Order: sequence, then C-alpha cells, then structure tokens
Amino acid sequence: MAEGSYVESPPFPELAGVVRTVWIQRTGDTAYVQRHVPTGGVEIHFPIGGRPQLLGPLTGPQIEVIPAHTTLVGVRFHPGTAPPLPTVLDDLLDQRLALPELWGSPVDRLVNTMAVAGSPDRSLMVLQAHLLHEYRNTVRVDPLVGEAVKVLMPWHPVDIRRLATHLALSESQLRRRCLNAVGMGPKVLQRTLRFQGFLALAQAGTTASGRRGTDGVAGLAIDAGYADQAHLSRECLRLTGLTPRKLLGGDVDRCLCGHEHSASYKPFLATRGRPPLRF
Repeated sequence: MAEGSYVESPPFPELAGVVRTVWIQRTGDTAYVQRHVPTGGVEIHFPIGGRPQLLGPLTGPQIEVIPAHTTLVGVRFHPGTAPPLPTVLDDLLDQRLALPELWGSPVDRLVNTMAVAGSPDRSLMVLQAHLLHEYRNTVRVDPLVGEAVKVLMPWHPVDIRRLATHLALSESQLRRRCLNAVGMGPKVLQRTLRFQGFLALAQAGTTASGRRGTDGVAGLAIDAGYADQAHLSRECLRLTGLTPRKLLGGDVDRCLCGHEHSASYKPFLATRGRPPLRF
C-alpha cells in the first residue's frame, strides 16, 4: 500500500454509552506522523502483531511516529468511561503506557486472539467483544461524573459552581471525582469539550449560524462557545500546537485531512440540539 488509510466507525451499540468511536488505521510505504490532541477521554491502540498501548487523557498535543506497513485498531472512550484500570485517571494524565502493565496477562491472550482473527475488521470485533464483557462484569462508571460531562458539553456553557450545586456536590468534591474518573478537573474538561465541539463542526462541514455577523471559522468559534476567533486560536495552539487553519488542512472552516470522521462527530453534534439545563 503506497498510501495509508484511516477509517472510523461507530462502536457496538452496547458500547455506545462508553465508547465514542473505533477505527482502523493503516500506514503505507512510509512512516506516518500522528498528532494526538485532547478529546477528554482515553484511547487504546492495538497494532496488529504489536504491543498495545493506552493513551491517557491529554491536556496538549502528543506526536507519535507510526511505522510503515502498520495496521492498528483503536478505541476512543467518552470522558469518564475508561476501561478497567488499576489507578485513577489523573495518574495517567498526558501519558502513554503499555497496556499489559495496566491489564496484566489477559492482554497477551487478547493480542494473540486479535492477531489470528483473519482481518483488521475481525480484530476490532474481538477487541469490542472483550470490552463489552469487561463493562458488563467489572467496570463501574461514576453516574455523577457522567452527568457532569453531559452538562459540560460546549453548546450551553455553564458555571462550574452551579454545576456542582446541581449535582449536590461541593466544588472540591466535583473536582476530585472528575480527576479520578476523567483525569482532569471540570474546568479543563469544559475547555477540552469546547474545542472538540469546534472540531466536530468543522469536520461536519457545518455552516456557521451567522451570529454577531461572523462566518467561516469565526462563526464556528462563536457557535462552539468561544468569545471570538482569537480566543479559539489561542486554545487551538495550546491544545494542538497548530493554528486552526493548519490543523484543518489549510482551509478556514472545513477539515481537509481526507479522513472520514462522521462516526466521531455525529454523536457529539447530536447533543447540540438539547435544551440548556435549568438550574
């Protein structure tokens, strides 16, 4: 394969509440430089025939060089819905760890099963079946953190103090529970989800609402909850290391990376139509 490919798809329906998207990535005749950006959740990466890794919650960009002729299947989790881990998520912030160190010997059996599955699609099915078993039997998701994530979506910005009151928690209790289950405090998570909202709008080719007489990337910035385009640009540099224009592939308000991201952005944008929460 001269050129690589990246194909996202929705997870098993039974995993949709905890997994945002799954994907298969193939590199071609040359290594591929992958820029990982914060999503609010963790990811697991399984190179077929290689050693799987967990990418912890990110607060900034991470660059990875994926070798040529590599096939990798991946899973991206919603914030607060990480797979079974022996530690709280803030201990894994901005880290990339070998998955066997976290899951132990079952990973070796899973790696072998995926390696002989016959195709990347079947390997991804094996991985999802394993995750489904784990979530049915061992994983417990914090329901208050799950509610916090819903409220912190970018479309209706809320004050963290009011959110804590809504959840019948103190601000310190909310922060502690978010650190344990998400890896970051609620304010950092809110900023991350706001940026993900902008990316979803751009990847979907959404037309800006036109509020305040803005259009293009400036309009999408307003729609995602930024004060203005300059505010978005600062956050984009902090979270990705690139300007919005460079991140989107050179266009001002559309993603031109050539990858199909609808499995990732459609569920995210589906939350856009929900009415704001009344405290």
